Amino acid sequence: LLPDLFLVLNSFNTAPTRHRRPRERDEREDVDGVDELPALVEAARRGSGSAQDALYRRFAPVVHGVLLGHVQKADADDLTQDVFETALQRLGQLRAAAAFPGWLLGIARHAAIDAKRRRAPLTGVEIEAADAQATHEDRLDAQYALAAIRALPEAYRETLMLRLVEGLDGPEIAARTGLTPGSVRVNLHRGMALLRTALAGESTGASVR
Repeated sequence: LLPDLFLVLNSFNTAPTRHRRPRERDEREDVDGVDELPALVEAARRGSGSAQDALYRRFAPVVHGVLLGHVQKADADDLTQDVFETALQRLGQLRAAAAFPGWLLGIARHAAIDAKRRRAPLTGVEIEAADAQATHEDRLDAQYALAAIRALPEAYRETLMLRLVEGLDGPEIAARTGLTPGSVRVNLHRGMALLRTALAGESTGASVR
């Protein structure tokens, strides 16, 4: 069941493209060769549009996955942009550039919880719009899976969202969340076990009904 769910859930991973004004020529700092996160963050802090875009491309899937654990896909798409705008405005408050992943996800969690308080309860409607070519059974499986993942403790919920929905592997999750590789492995192992149990229970309940 889980490999099939991966394909359906992965249709939710379209984090939105960042919309921003065209950069002036003197803003175009070349960051193509910059792989180290602290260097990118410092360049973004200095106002480099290229660095800001690079950070968005690298971290948008993570922010989107965290948000999707709390709100509908359409809301997660909108909030991803909002979270980055907030982060860029507050970047001067970040003391250590290397702490950017955890700091950014803190902003995302706060935005998700705030949005969840203010918006309509989660429904299964988002499943219908996520993948027009999916079968009815696929959509039901995805609906059950999303609900089951959202019901997990935060550490497992976020890690599974990033793995199953956003399609990131273990090392990518570690690098983009600030978690250690060992913590990611534990979260994935325990989270998958809890998800299998939850889905097995849902399947049993459905057959009884």
